[in-house]
This record gives sequence, structure tokens and C-alpha cells, in this order.
Amino acid sequence: MAFIKLASFLSVVAAAQVVNGALTRRVTCPDGVNTATNAACCALFAVRDDIQQNLFDGGECGEDVHESLRLTFHDAIGISPLIAASTGQFGGGGADGSIAIFEDIETNFHANLGVDEIIDEQRPFIARHNISVADFIQFAGAIGVSNCPGAPQLDVFVGRLDATQPAPDKTVPEPFDTVDSILARFSDAGGFTPEEVVALLVSHTIAAADHVDPSIPGTPFDSTPEEFDTQFFIETQLRGTLFPGTGGNQGEVESPLRGEMRLQSDSELARDSRTA
Repeated sequence: MAFIKLASFLSVVAAAQVVNGALTRRVTCPDGVNTATNAACCALFAVRDDIQQNLFDGGECGEDVHESLRLTFHDAIGISPLIAASTGQFGGGGADGSIAIFEDIETNFHANLGVDEIIDEQRPFIARHNISVADFIQFAGAIGVSNCPGAPQLDVFVGRLDATQPAPDKTVPEPFDTVDSILARFSDAGGFTPEEVVALLVSHTIAAADHVDPSIPGTPFDSTPEEFDTQFFIETQLRGTLFPGTGGNQGEVESPLRGEMRLQSDSELARDSRTA
């Protein structure tokens, strides 16, 4: 029922945020223009304005938003107490910026293929603002999502320390992984329930695949990739009938609509009794 429930849940979340925003006291920032719930956040407005204008093309919900959101996940999922316990080696620090700080290592992991592009685009913004790499990655993802019609405004928490060593390989789930493997990985990373794993898939509503089928980079996962809506969950439950490109690619199964890609993992999560 998780896929089905998400359609109504997202609408409730949006409404609740409107009510909550009306009840929260705010302070005026030194610039006399912006307000914040915490004065310490005032410094972030300059970062926001810079990335909105110069990274997200004036506040659009485009490719750089999609890739920035992907980067938040690939950095944050880089933590594994199980790897640490079983090998005695560092299991990763989660959302600590390691994917960008140790770009030469982590972007060579198969699951991180292609994230080097957005890392390199974000690097100049980090260099000219007083913000940690770890915080910037999460901040940029949250700001970018807010540009997409229908998306909620996400809370952002800052104060993360930057990584001093890279996360290990095999912490980011692959589209060809089994449901058992995916649920185990999320449980290891943060104790996520199956329902929470499905909720995280909402990111696919504005996402696209560049490397699953290299012949058609930028192929979206639903028919409304510029809108933050429930269409991904609806269409993932439809019967697949065709491949948008060459077909036969690892991690891809037939999709229901032309011009749309369906990941094997999404399809299986939509049909497993624990997550459907």
C-alpha cells in the first residue's frame, strides 16, 4: 500500500507546511530584506541567491536541480555500520560531503557514475561562500527542489563537519539490486522502514537517467519530470510494454510510456508486498 498512500500523503505534507509557516515567529536579517526563524540562518540567503541565479538558471526546475537532489542522496547514504563492524574499516560518515571532497575516489564507484558533473558545477559556489561542503550539498538540494511546481519547501539543518576520509564502496543502492538488498541497505544506513524507503523514492518524480541507457541520456522516470507530483508512483504501477531506447540494459525493465524509463528496482519495489 506504500506506493498508493504516497499520492494523498504528499498533498497533506504540503498543506501542513503552509499552516506551520504561518505560526512560526521570524527575525529580520541584517540585510533588511530577508527574515529567518533563526538569525544564524541569515548568512544562507546570499548562498541561496547565488545558486538560484547562477546554478539553477534563475530558479528553474531543470537538470542541475535534478542532479543536485541526486547528490544529496549519494552523499548521505554513504554510511554503513555493518561494513565498519564486519571489516573493522571506516563505514562512512553519511551526509559529510565526502563524495565531493574525495571526488577522485567516490565518483569512480559504479553507483556514482555521472555525479562528478554536478560536483564540479557546485565547487565554485562552495569556494566563494563560508559554508561546509557537507552543508552546501544538502542546502543546494533543498533549494533546488523548491523550484519545482508542487514541491514542498524542505527544512534545512546546517552545522555538519566535512569528511576527513571517503565513504566505502557499495553503500549506494543500484537499480539492478533486489528488494531484499535495497531494504537491507537502507536499514543498515539509518534504520529506514520499508515505508520510508518508498517515501524517499519521491525524488524520482523529478529525476532522470543518464547512464542506464547511454543512448538516451536524460530520460525521465515519469511523464511530468518538471513537476513534483505523484505521477511517478502511479506510472510505476502500470504494466510495462516497451523500452524507450535500446533495451536490454542492466537495471532497466520495460516502461509503460514512450520516452520514459523504468528502473528494475522501482518496478520490483512497486510489486513487493512490503513496499507496494
